[in-house]
Amino acid sequence: MVGGEAAAAVEELISGVRRATDFAEQFRTYSESEKQWKARMEFILRHLPDYRDPPDGGGRLDQLLSLSMVWANHLFLGCSYNKDLLDKVMEMADGIEVEDLPQFTTRSKLMKKHQS
Repeated sequence: MVGGEAAAAVEELISGVRRATDFAEQFRTYSESEKQWKARMEFILRHLPDYRDPPDGGGRLDQLLSLSMVWANHLFLGCSYNKDLLDKVMEMADGIEVEDLPQFTTRSKLMKKHQS
């Protein structure tokens, strides 16, 4: 019977992952590529347990979605943000692997290069 219990536990785990993925799918924006969405969905799913809205509301889920967009915009579009905010999202994303990221040159780097 241990094998049956293990199989049931695995099936429950898979079912839970599917439910979480289906839940997160509603937050995909129409302009996100598959690569961008997979990375942002991983960010969301990783932190979803900590940002679930309490029964009385509170907007914790909105905060998580905003943080995920900050991270994705910085990574994929080169957007810059307040250092503390950027530090927070980069820490939250620690360990999320994204391949072939675009390379951006900041305005300050361009100005330094031009002055040389």
